[in-house]
Amino acid sequence: MQLTFFSPPPPHDDPILNQIHHGLCEEILPRIPSQSVNLIVTSPPYADQRKNTYGGIAPDDYVAWFMPIGDELKRVLHPSGSFILNIKERVVDGERHTYVLELILEMRKRGWLWTEEYCWHKKNSYPGKWSNRFRDSWERLLHFTKSRKFDMYQEEVMVPVGDWAETRLRTLSETDKRRDESKVGSGFGKNISNWVGREKVYPNNVLHMATECYNRGHSASFPVALPQWFIKLFTKPGDVVLDPFIGSGTTAAAAKRLARNYIGIEKSEEYVTISRERLEQTPYGIDANAPSEQSDLSELRGSADSAVPQRQTGITEPKMPAFESLTVRAGG
Repeated sequence: MQLTFFSPPPPHDDPILNQIHHGLCEEILPRIPSQSVNLIVTSPPYADQRKNTYGGIAPDDYVAWFMPIGDELKRVLHPSGSFILNIKERVVDGERHTYVLELILEMRKRGWLWTEEYCWHKKNSYPGKWSNRFRDSWERLLHFTKSRKFDMYQEEVMVPVGDWAETRLRTLSETDKRRDESKVGSGFGKNISNWVGREKVYPNNVLHMATECYNRGHSASFPVALPQWFIKLFTKPGDVVLDPFIGSGTTAAAAKRLARNYIGIEKSEEYVTISRERLEQTPYGIDANAPSEQSDLSELRGSADSAVPQRQTGITEPKMPAFESLTVRAGG
């Protein structure tokens, strides 16, 4: 694998940018200028979970707790930016609580667009069951935007077409050479010949990634490949990535590797220390196709093979844009 390295960013004395801030995000976020962040990727405390790390929030109180934070995130996000929220409902009294659905509806009332939902399939989850359900093996990745027109660089996350193409595309039928409409009347169709000669294709919206804890076992097993994928998809080098619940620094590490600026916020002093030490050891500006710290991005390549069509049924190195120094509000 050939790696491309970007030049380190010019030194600056910005009090916000490329820092891990110790404190509550409710207190730190107001210091960030409006519309200065290109991407937000975060996994906030789930309801009644991570109590040892974050204290836990009751499911019935979750929306009221999160929305003041959500309003600040909306303020700091650029009009063409994206917000990826990793979250999952928990079970209360034998049924799934609706706090995630209620949160989506409330965010829409506040002006957010629920643009898409991605699924994180945790490919290494342990088997198990309860009396009325099986073990969770996936989590939501909710994609919110402020506008229907937002930055998206789909070519940056293309995946190899897959081994199936070598045999499947070798001999095409007449049906393969034209758009073949679905036989069940769904309105979907495909032209298999469109894939001839292609080495890469676009992925689907399911990310197959193993859980990962960085060294000293943060309670949130957030794989570095996950924010790295979204950073490549929604930003370009020099953009700003924010994680208001940075934990052990995973989002910031992914941003630094991809030549993006980062802002991290964390209430736990222990994890602030871990994050800062981690980032000191994280190289800046490794090519986006390089494997991440403990996760091989080849895990994503299964997306193309999982949708193999059967016969009976298809970086360039940009210049680092200048980033104006963030100005801390008075009293911040």
